[in-house]
Amino acid sequence: MQKPTLGNWLSIATLGLIWGGTFMVVALALRGYGPLTVAAARTGLAAVVLVVLAAVLQRPLPRLTLSLVLSIAFIGAFSTAVPFFLLSWGQQQVPSAFAGLSMAAVPLFVLPLAHVFVPGDRLSLRKAVGFGVGFMGVLLLVGGDALVSEAALLPRLACIGAALCYAVSSITVRLCPPVDPIILAATSLCVGSVIMIPAMLAVEGMPGLVATTPMVAIVVLGLLPTALATLIRVEVIRTAGPSFLTLVNYQVPLWSVAFGVLALGEALPGSFHWALLLILAGLVISQRRRRGTQLFN
Repeated sequence: MQKPTLGNWLSIATLGLIWGGTFMVVALALRGYGPLTVAAARTGLAAVVLVVLAAVLQRPLPRLTLSLVLSIAFIGAFSTAVPFFLLSWGQQQVPSAFAGLSMAAVPLFVLPLAHVFVPGDRLSLRKAVGFGVGFMGVLLLVGGDALVSEAALLPRLACIGAALCYAVSSITVRLCPPVDPIILAATSLCVGSVIMIPAMLAVEGMPGLVATTPMVAIVVLGLLPTALATLIRVEVIRTAGPSFLTLVNYQVPLWSVAFGVLALGEALPGSFHWALLLILAGLVISQRRRRGTQLFN
């Protein structure tokens, strides 16, 4: 894996801002549409955009193999369809800022998955300690306030489940056979659309016209955090690796809290802030090099 370039670092900064604001936009979209519709619309719109982009740029089609087909199917399910629905469903009950905070758990989940599936990326004692500290933060995030009811617990677990999905898809992208990044992003979004659109039609029906804000939010979700961000994400993983991509998760919680509190007027319990500190401390421990010359792997 090559050393991260300036372009990789700029991509990480861009993804942090885009994904940090995503949860606020989802909250706005949910004011007019159900969670399946929000997930299906953003996936379908992004798929159309990237398929057209791939055709215009005449990106090379890969030779289909069983390994590639399975990888694309897995990436489509766990990077779009499942996490998009879990976040949309969960955000009906939890603040958008909480959904953003839960994304800090993604790199924690990557650690054990990389140990098992990525050659050479072993779970050392340092990483294990960092994982333990961060996981305590995840537990505090899920049940930080006293006597969490089932109605509050399940949406929180849905957001944490979305973080686990993103970790799984990051590892799968890294292990995927060589394929053009635009083609990989487009086909994975097509898979997500095939999963989500029938589910939407069966449960929530065909979406109609609603207030302007939710409709604009749906378009924004499809174009920025889904189409554009998916393309950037795939390229960063393929050129700099899934561990480097996890640096985004230092930024996403901060941006999500800023957008949620300042734009939506959300209030967060103090336990959530302590949870974020534990998670970030775990990430720093797990990724700090022993000599201290470089903070991240």
